[in-house]
Amino acid sequence: MKIRYICPFWGQEDLSAEAFLDKVLAHGYGGIEIHLPDNAAFTKDLFSKVEEIRKYDPEFAVILQQLEFPASADVSRYILSMENKLKYLAEFQPTFINSHTGRDYYSFEDNCSAIEASMQISKETGVNILHETHRGRFSFHAAALPPYLEKYPGIELTGDFSHFCTVSESMLEEQEAILERIIPQVSYIHARVGHAQGAQVNDPFAPEWEQELNAFLVWWDLILRQRMIDGANETLICTEFGPAPYMPAAPYTKEPLADQWKINVSMKEFLQNHYRL
Repeated sequence: MKIRYICPFWGQEDLSAEAFLDKVLAHGYGGIEIHLPDNAAFTKDLFSKVEEIRKYDPEFAVILQQLEFPASADVSRYILSMENKLKYLAEFQPTFINSHTGRDYYSFEDNCSAIEASMQISKETGVNILHETHRGRFSFHAAALPPYLEKYPGIELTGDFSHFCTVSESMLEEQEAILERIIPQVSYIHARVGHAQGAQVNDPFAPEWEQELNAFLVWWDLILRQRMIDGANETLICTEFGPAPYMPAAPYTKEPLADQWKINVSMKEFLQNHYRL
């Protein structure tokens, strides 16, 4: 099974589309994940550059993010906003859409309505939609997921277990059985290391975070093993360490405690060596 490493646009928003993609290619990534900015010129330049890249790398991945947050708790308004965003993103024919779906405070039925709306759009457009395990969404807690997985056995997840750790204030030591139920549904990995008190360590390679890094490696190994059992030809992994405030920062100066870009590249290189794929 091939592994393709994905670079987040998150934290690189000061760059032009061409400069960002040049940086991505220079550091050996095979695709990008991006929340498209409200900038038509940027979007046009981005996909023009992607078209050029795909002349020599036809599988270069473009993952688009759905992050709708309407300023209302009204479920109908949220679903309409989400549907409009998903339809817009699908027009670009991305590799797939990574969706932040539902809300942690919605009822099970309301979150199901949001999931079903996304599934209908996926059916209509032919674009696959994955749902990220994330705080604040229907997937905010590992123990919250099994009822949805039972109702929608074909649902695909973006696995970012750092959020589970933060919400549970643990390294999920007592939730192995729940993770075993979730892992077969994970099709895409966000390779960020979190801990019991936050969704991102300052540097995953610092010795004080060795146990956390090893715990995440075990989970990522299990996901990839399951993908191979299921016959997947390729798995995408995004090294998704973010800028401040995800990146811890010094007080007063707000200077980040580590270099986000360097950590993401280092994680890619570490995983390339770990998996040798």
